[in-house]
Amino acid sequence: MKKILERSNHTIQIKRWEDKDIDLLFRINASEMMQHLGGPESKEQILNRHKRYLELDDKGCMFSIILLPELEPVGSVGYWQTTWNDEKIYEIGWSVLPSYQGKGIATIAVNLAIEAASAENKYTYIHAFPSIDNSASNAICRKLNFQFISECEFEYPPGNLMRCNNWRLNLIPSE
Repeated sequence: MKKILERSNHTIQIKRWEDKDIDLLFRINASEMMQHLGGPESKEQILNRHKRYLELDDKGCMFSIILLPELEPVGSVGYWQTTWNDEKIYEIGWSVLPSYQGKGIATIAVNLAIEAASAENKYTYIHAFPSIDNSASNAICRKLNFQFISECEFEYPPGNLMRCNNWRLNLIPSE
């Protein structure tokens, strides 16, 4: 699946995660990128994450974010099924490399991933759980009309509780 959208002088493509995207995952694992997510992961954790991304199948989809026409991988975005407060939902997450942040790329990519999740007609809601301290990710949720639900404790990575904002977006279009 390839989805392309042009806004803010950037043409972005999201492309289903492939084996070759392991290099991008290691680049995303930098300290500055992981500061709101419990810090960088070990090599073994990254390899396990990569394997999970490749094996999501009907439980969601991970994408690499590609800047066009350069075909430069600049981040990742994806959604996966989870249970939150006894309700089956999609959760969404994203990362954009530091030199590409602040240009609207993440907002475009997240919007494309939401369109893909919505097209599946599987769940009513998609949630984002950015750290309360991650102003950029919280701003993306506001821009894309997510509804702020509440602050919450969220376990990520496993064994680490963090304070997050729970944002929710209805995937079923209003008539």
